[in-house]
Amino acid sequence: MIITRSPLRISLGGGGTDLPSYFSKHGGFLVAGAISKYIYITLHETFVEELIIKYSRLERVARASLIEHPIIREAFALLNIERTNLEMTSMADIPAGTGLGSSGSFTTALLKALHAWNRNFIHPHELAEQACEIEIGRLREPIGKQDQFISAYGGITAFTFHMDGRVEARKAALDADTIHDLEDNLLLFFTGYSRSASEILKDQNTRTAGLDAAMIENLHRTKELGYRSLDLLERGDTAGFAAIMHEHWLGKRERSAGMSNDRINGWYDLAMENGALGGKLIGAGGGGFLMFYAEDRARLRKAMCAAGLQEVRFQFDFEGTKTVG
Repeated sequence: MIITRSPLRISLGGGGTDLPSYFSKHGGFLVAGAISKYIYITLHETFVEELIIKYSRLERVARASLIEHPIIREAFALLNIERTNLEMTSMADIPAGTGLGSSGSFTTALLKALHAWNRNFIHPHELAEQACEIEIGRLREPIGKQDQFISAYGGITAFTFHMDGRVEARKAALDADTIHDLEDNLLLFFTGYSRSASEILKDQNTRTAGLDAAMIENLHRTKELGYRSLDLLERGDTAGFAAIMHEHWLGKRERSAGMSNDRINGWYDLAMENGALGGKLIGAGGGGFLMFYAEDRARLRKAMCAAGLQEVRFQFDFEGTKTVG
């Protein structure tokens, strides 16, 4: 049996500039962190001449081209896997549609398992590129490249998205004290809302491709916030980073009416009144997780718990997508 895992992620600055509709004309930049919440894929041989695919549904098909799950079907096709006596199962620490990059993590974990089955070593960069080829190239999802790359690489990593399509990855130069500071004081709270990232991003993608001046200016500012976030983190200025998080929050709300709602706005204001120095929605928006940098962790936790939000605690993952069994 082969078991792979791929980390979920939090965006730390510049998220949204990784969509091809933006970076192909202006270049993109962001900083992201892989976290200790995972998607797992298991793959093993059976004695039945069919593919057994288990996720939120159960599929039993005679050949890979009949798989209904689009990512799984395209992963088998990309790697030219014809075997039918296989069983594949997926599991996740956090549900899909919550803003932590689950689709990209799922795709990289699946590809890693299929490569391991074929006894192929694959570099994280190539793994991420193949995941992007499936989701963006073949399935035409209006999404960015952040999730696939941070899940493949792990760590706290800065990504530059060049106009010619190249992606450059660089490990952020954070000292141990800063990493521990972030792990202690970045708090994640689930809003209770799940949504499709592609639906939320479709408006941004359409407006960017249509040269909407307001959207492009917003993304220019977001990219600059990404550069500033990395600089502050590498200097160990976490309070300054928290202030940049608040600027991200304001910019994301301007980007689309679907990014937030009255309840999320209320929870954000509550957090800022009870020990948070800054915060932002993680992912495309519309739900998922709110993340805050806390000046007073106990006070913030008490206020958000009383408001009915569930905290998810995490550490950073520095291994990326890997085979674990």
